[in-house]
Amino acid sequence: MSKLRVLVGVKRTLDYMLKPRINPAKTGVDLAGQKMSINPFCDIAVEEAIRIKETQKDRVEDTLVVTAGPSASEQILRQSLAKGIQRASLIDVGNKELEPLSVAKLLKATVEKEKSNLVILGKQAIDDDAHQTGGMLAAMLGWPQFTSASKVAFEGDKVVVTREIDGGAETLSSPLPAVITTDLRLNVPRFANLAKVMKARKAPLGKLTPEDLGVPIENRLQTLSVEEPVSKRQSIMVKNVDEFVKTLKELKAL
Repeated sequence: MSKLRVLVGVKRTLDYMLKPRINPAKTGVDLAGQKMSINPFCDIAVEEAIRIKETQKDRVEDTLVVTAGPSASEQILRQSLAKGIQRASLIDVGNKELEPLSVAKLLKATVEKEKSNLVILGKQAIDDDAHQTGGMLAAMLGWPQFTSASKVAFEGDKVVVTREIDGGAETLSSPLPAVITTDLRLNVPRFANLAKVMKARKAPLGKLTPEDLGVPIENRLQTLSVEEPVSKRQSIMVKNVDEFVKTLKELKAL
């Protein structure tokens, strides 16, 4: 059986417990002074890579977590190391905004550099909800992709993935290499104890730039405006049809 070299792509996003607020220019979410954390779907991908390392001990040669972002993204890399990932690497892009296509190109270059044969990603990020990076990466590499995975197993040199579909579940298999994007039901991420967190703070991190990987950062999309969702109107209870008609007239709905 071939050895497994697992690469996990992660993203730093606004903490999922916080309510996003739009910046004054209405060009995006205001992140000033806000708590940032690992994207929840990415945390599931990290957990799955650790479980594969634990259950496939003789096969896993390497687990690597990678993120593209500012230097502050080191936080989520060290969090992943504390949980059990073996290595971590930051692709430092400064304060540049990355579109899914650019992220996919950076991950492709990293996969080829690291000779990875299994890539695990969160199916989407909770900030842009693009749901595109996994598909783009698989297409660029020419690898099969398993989307919305709710179970991952191995049979020899094949990876077997159960994925959620409308009205049920579908089980697929493919020889490695492959790309897997994770769904919420795949697992429950663990917490790292304090000793491991402290050890991860001193762990070495790999650091690269897009130039090191030969990937130019290009933005093809322009955000025209970002607005708050329309607030729901308060429900009004009426006693009879006459009151209902009267209320509609007062609301100028008739």
